[in-house]
Amino acid sequence: MDDNVEQKDSWSHEIKCLQESLAGLSGQIFMEYSIPRLGKRADVVLLISGIVFVLEYKVGEKGFNRADIEQVWDYALDIKYFHDASHKLIIAPVLIATGAKERSQTISRSSYDREVFEPLCCNDLSLRSVIDKIVEQYGDNTIKLDKWAESNFNPTPTIIQAATTLYRRKNTKNKSIEDITRKTASDASLQNTTDAVLSIVEESKRLSQKSICFVTGVPGAGKTLVGLNIAISLFEESKDKDANEDKSLAVYLSGNGPLVKVLREALARDAVEQKKAKNPKTKYSKTEAHKAVDAFIMDVYHHRDYVMEMVKRPIEGSSLVVNEENSNDNGATKLHEHVDIFDEAQRSWTYDQLSNWLSRKKGISNFPMSEPEFLIWGLDKKIDWAVIICLVGGGQEINTGEAGISTWLQAINEKFTDWHVYYPSNLIEKEYADGMVEEQLSKLNNDHKHPHNKLHLKASMRSFRAENLSKFVKELLDVNIEDAKSQFEKLKNDYPIVLTRNLDKAKEWLRNKSRGTERYGLLVSSQAYRLRPLSIDVRCKPDTVHWFLDDISDIRSSLFLEDVATEFDVQGLELDWTGIVWDGDMIYDPTHSVLSAKERKNPNLTQDSWTHRSFTGGKWQNIVSDYRRMYQINAYRVLLTRARQGMVICVPEGNNTRNIDGDFQDPTRKPTFYDSTYYYLHDVIGIQSIEEAESLDSNVT
Repeated sequence: MDDNVEQKDSWSHEIKCLQESLAGLSGQIFMEYSIPRLGKRADVVLLISGIVFVLEYKVGEKGFNRADIEQVWDYALDIKYFHDASHKLIIAPVLIATGAKERSQTISRSSYDREVFEPLCCNDLSLRSVIDKIVEQYGDNTIKLDKWAESNFNPTPTIIQAATTLYRRKNTKNKSIEDITRKTASDASLQNTTDAVLSIVEESKRLSQKSICFVTGVPGAGKTLVGLNIAISLFEESKDKDANEDKSLAVYLSGNGPLVKVLREALARDAVEQKKAKNPKTKYSKTEAHKAVDAFIMDVYHHRDYVMEMVKRPIEGSSLVVNEENSNDNGATKLHEHVDIFDEAQRSWTYDQLSNWLSRKKGISNFPMSEPEFLIWGLDKKIDWAVIICLVGGGQEINTGEAGISTWLQAINEKFTDWHVYYPSNLIEKEYADGMVEEQLSKLNNDHKHPHNKLHLKASMRSFRAENLSKFVKELLDVNIEDAKSQFEKLKNDYPIVLTRNLDKAKEWLRNKSRGTERYGLLVSSQAYRLRPLSIDVRCKPDTVHWFLDDISDIRSSLFLEDVATEFDVQGLELDWTGIVWDGDMIYDPTHSVLSAKERKNPNLTQDSWTHRSFTGGKWQNIVSDYRRMYQINAYRVLLTRARQGMVICVPEGNNTRNIDGDFQDPTRKPTFYDSTYYYLHDVIGIQSIEEAESLDSNVT
């Protein structure tokens, strides 16, 4: 807790104000109320007549700043969403700027959640009148809140929020992740899985053995969070007790470049803010903060280049030779860390993909290994012990040349037979396996094979509102109509999904839904090339750091709704609200009306209800390859599962204008390319338009 003079003066002012404002009232008061997500603390929480008042003081402040209003709104929303005893209560956020002038008070219920008021702004002299006004209109003394404080907090942070919270704790004794995630998220909790992996690390260290550990999980189960928690838990440990300075024992590696950049920047920014909060007079540069963060979160491609420095060149034959000039002890000291954590390990490159890339980009010929084999080779050069942790996801492959998990196991069987393998039984399931995992597991030395039931995360924690979202999206894209409709019925009351044909209406819907610091943004497929008439050019890549982290004052922010992100930018990350703009690259087309007569005879183009297309030159071309069609389905799967709280899907009208000959003026944007998809979502599945949803809400109100 802060103990500087300024903080003590603020507390003294708050206490005096509360003593005067609450005289004669009956209820409960909680000072510095801890909200277990991002280490937040609300200044004051009051329980009066069945209403939860969340007070945020700004002592000496003469105005009501937007950032302060968002802060108290965030506190109120966190209590509403995540505190079990508050789900059905009225939450009233109040910002108190003690130096501000009095202002008239209008009590407004949120348009989205009628039990959370829009923030009220007052000074300390008018606080009592605000409380009395709300209690008079909405108070209910029959509501018993005597056990309110004992109720559980079950938060579901974003990966950025969770990583920030864990990183703040790296120098503390509390490294548990249980109190920043829902305790009901799964039977095999994130903490249990983390502890299991850390035990494997300790055992490998104690026995001086080399091990590879596979962690599986359903989409959104928290695999990335487990990996980051392990990396942070090992952050302060030294690889060598005799070293002059500690080095990170583990490094978190990901081929997801945007995720790495956003996480690095978020942690560095927060480190600077925390330092300034503790001592405002201290100068602490973000560059310095980045040095610490970058030591244990790394792009897998940069790590691979680093390992490549150990290789003697030119490469001759089928084996790699250590470059003795750049490494000592047969390469043992080249890699500082003992533990490499690979996120989405199934997406490492095949032999062909890596060999071709190194030849084209690096001028390295005759490379004899797949990426998994090469990365194992690097850590295998440690003279004592090493651990590779492979975090394995499934169903979201969006790139060519991915090796799959069997390639890691094949490398162990053929080249690194002394390594121990730890894995959950789920590794052989279709969702995670690539057809040969079970075969490779059967070839392992039985003494080195260790099944482990705590290495699988079986429940999604991605969204507190969207337990059924991934199931709905799967059935929607698989065109299992009855199952999709059934899942949508379970989902729609808690997770709004609406449709529109107008992009401006989609933007307006997003702005109206967001409260506090909730984030929203526009998403499109990487193949959505014909949205340029709507001022969406998929070739203009967003700066993902600014897109995900900056506020609405920055035009590069997602909140500005100018730059759009694709599946490559957002995989592994999330927003609170999303707007998906659906182009003519994937058309619901059960009658295959978009295809030519010749194409309708091609079974590869008519085997499902979607027509898949890419834009080449000046026209659409149908995608024949099964792999490319799978990538496109998975691209939309990623886009449709990024929103934590709800989404709007915009299916444009297309262009119906015809030239003097009667032909379409823009044949790449025919209405038929869009109408059938809108029909599928609206008429078949039952997703309402924005207007229909608003009309229904109005009637209910």
